[in-house]
Amino acid sequence: MGFHIGVVNTPAEVIKSFCSESLLSRYDVSLNERWLNVLWSCIVSIFIIGGCTGSVLGAVLANKLGRRKATIVTSQLSLVGALLFVFCRAAKSVEMLILGRLIVGLAGGLTTSIVPMYLSELAPLSLSGTMGVACPMGVNVGVLVGQIMGLKFILGGDDDWPYLLSVYALLVIICLPLLFMLPESPKYLFVVKRNEQTALKELSRLRGVSASILTEDVEKLREELRAAQAQAVNSEQWTMMRVLLDPQLRLPLLLVCSMQAGQQTSGINAVFYYSQTIFKQAGLSELSSQYATIGCGAVNVCTALLMLRLLPRVGRRPLLLCSVLASAVILTALAATMSYLHVAGMSCVCMAAVLGYVLAYGFGLGPIPYFIASEIFEVAPRPAGMAWGSLANWGGNFLIGMCFPLMRDTMGPFSFLVFAGITALLFVFQKLYFPETAGKTPTKVAALCNRGFRSRPTRLFEPELSRV
Repeated sequence: MGFHIGVVNTPAEVIKSFCSESLLSRYDVSLNERWLNVLWSCIVSIFIIGGCTGSVLGAVLANKLGRRKATIVTSQLSLVGALLFVFCRAAKSVEMLILGRLIVGLAGGLTTSIVPMYLSELAPLSLSGTMGVACPMGVNVGVLVGQIMGLKFILGGDDDWPYLLSVYALLVIICLPLLFMLPESPKYLFVVKRNEQTALKELSRLRGVSASILTEDVEKLREELRAAQAQAVNSEQWTMMRVLLDPQLRLPLLLVCSMQAGQQTSGINAVFYYSQTIFKQAGLSELSSQYATIGCGAVNVCTALLMLRLLPRVGRRPLLLCSVLASAVILTALAATMSYLHVAGMSCVCMAAVLGYVLAYGFGLGPIPYFIASEIFEVAPRPAGMAWGSLANWGGNFLIGMCFPLMRDTMGPFSFLVFAGITALLFVFQKLYFPETAGKTPTKVAALCNRGFRSRPTRLFEPELSRV
């Protein structure tokens, strides 16, 4: 999913030329520059529409097929998209290109909905945060690989774009056989399917020891099963609509959705868009500024690696709050300094602000929203809760994609003030209601938030900022 975010901008002009020639040769239709840009916008945005659709379907597939099989289906969809990319130029088919983008978007939406949940359910409680970081780290690595592959001397040549769009399939082909070897989520089998024998067998296989000595893990499974039975109403399934309407889940849902949407509305993609302009203003060449942007992507990956150690030691709440607050401050500073790029030395200040923002974003706002739903929602409503979170993330991505070009043209660098304001509001809401989830079962976290806005889940955690 990260690869498709990072790779699409490099071959934009070449793909536009292909689309123009294809429509002229097949349909005798000649597009002017305006309509060609509209077509390109459709090709780009159809990926996000697929992502939103996949987010909704993720809850259904995760419960119907299981976490592991749903992940296998997602990988197979990715391969279908790659085949469409490889052959669309030979077929002179813009339709195959658009369908490929839709399918990989669908796979991306399923991934963000299912994979963090699957990883967190496989992990012991002490490693839930560490495993949760694995998914956003994968996204960051994908973005970085997409940027590197787009370099001229690798797959950035004019004739290489079908292979550039589809080269990710090599990784899918390597990983797909491994997915068949992985265990199913014991929590899914125990709580959702009520298959205790198979669940304990998979848990024993996962931990590498006999189930008879995994008393703590088994007790936690039984605790979540009791909570699920207590919430059951006439055996009604936990659909997305039921989760939306349940008053006890209102605050957890708002926490997850605001965090996921806020990850996008913080303007991370806008910062990356402007980064090359800033680097050029600082005196870097076209190629050097591209390398500098890749460097920002590498910083994002490194912060994700550091989060593997920081999360268990510092906790989710202090890292998130510091990250959101720092991001809002740096975005404000970036808006101010970019207005004075013509002043000597100011471009270096802007470069430092860009790197500072990427660091601040990577230490909380980047990774934590991906997995936090798995620590807030109990097993039964978790797929629907994570689907809502994933939908909010893709919806925020779509909103920024549609609004940012207009904001950029009308407001210029001051568009960052809008992102800073939204991020500041996110800080206030999360400061009031987001509890620390480290070391707690989802059942305990859910109990802290089950009274809606009357809940005060943070009262026990006031000193958290001083710990960072």
